[in-house]
Amino acid sequence: MEHALSKNGISIRLTNERWIHIIIGHPELIGYHIEVLETIKDPEVIYAGKSGEYIAIKNIKNKKYMVVIYKELNNDGFVINAFKTNNIKKFKKRRVIWGN
Repeated sequence: MEHALSKNGISIRLTNERWIHIIIGHPELIGYHIEVLETIKDPEVIYAGKSGEYIAIKNIKNKKYMVVIYKELNNDGFVINAFKTNNIKKFKKRRVIWGN
């Protein structure tokens, strides 16, 4: 199990079980484990999700973005999902929690 510290100072867990679930659904993320954690620690922007989750986004290469969805509960947190995209317009309609 790995952890990354969110901008709120909460330790966000990425368990091996969750990572396997993510790469089964998004095999393009194989080899991007570190980038997922870095997106939590150092995102360009964090948007509000529909159910209290956080959506962290970071440009990882030539307008390719890593999107990591995670939840913070009290002093604990966990990754829900992650994927890469080149289109973040749909997220820009959401409320900004942190960043530009």
